[in-house]
Amino acid sequence: MNVIAVDIGNTNIDVGLFVQDEQKSIESIPGRSRAKLTSCLRAAWQQIPIVEGSTEEKRNGVIVVSSVKPLWTELIRQIAADELDEEIRVIGQDIPLPMSLWVDEPDKVGTDRVVAAAAAFAVVEDAVVVADFGTAVTIDLVDGNGVFLGGVICPGFEISAKGLKENTAQLPKAKITKPKAPYGKSTAEAINCGLYYSAVGTLEEVIRRYAEEIGKWPQTVITGSAARAIKDDCSFIDSYVPSLVIKGIVLAYKKHLAEKTA
Repeated sequence: MNVIAVDIGNTNIDVGLFVQDEQKSIESIPGRSRAKLTSCLRAAWQQIPIVEGSTEEKRNGVIVVSSVKPLWTELIRQIAADELDEEIRVIGQDIPLPMSLWVDEPDKVGTDRVVAAAAAFAVVEDAVVVADFGTAVTIDLVDGNGVFLGGVICPGFEISAKGLKENTAQLPKAKITKPKAPYGKSTAEAINCGLYYSAVGTLEEVIRRYAEEIGKWPQTVITGSAARAIKDDCSFIDSYVPSLVIKGIVLAYKKHLAEKTA
């Protein structure tokens, strides 16, 4: 199976290329850069094999999109049509969600959260927490039957750091990294420590409360662009999986095909 999986976030767009079910590449691109997106999609599409016997050199692949930003969905749709003469397939519209949701407003849950949760459950096959550290932080719970129960949403590092700078008179905007010590010797270091350990503490506390709710400590998977920064201080997590949403997009498409042919 040949798939270009596109994860449209609030800040970046990740493009994953899978040829014959093998991951070839995953590239993260600023969502505002049409030129870079066009170049990336064109290069990926050229690696998709041509349909055997096709006189028009039609390629045997599909572009599948999960998006939290409709404006950028239309940008990808336009690039695919203009540059590749292809239509995109959007999860939640053209492709069903890969798992059941037990929430009050299922149509308002980001498809990135759902596909990441489904990818984690497909491996764990038991209750699992998926924490995605990006522009926002989402910490979601899936029960032992593979049902998405909901989660929590917090501001990510960038939003928090920006909020401190913009709502105070003298605090600088800090870049969040693993602290050298648990306390800061400068204002910037103090902000770094505060936001960093707040994220670690929030994750542990939320997982503990989930465990109390379901009666056992669930396995925990973290992902997202900022997850690498905190993973070594989270001894309570089980796995760090970069680009989990991309993997979930491919899983959702495969599940859709399987259900169509069943």
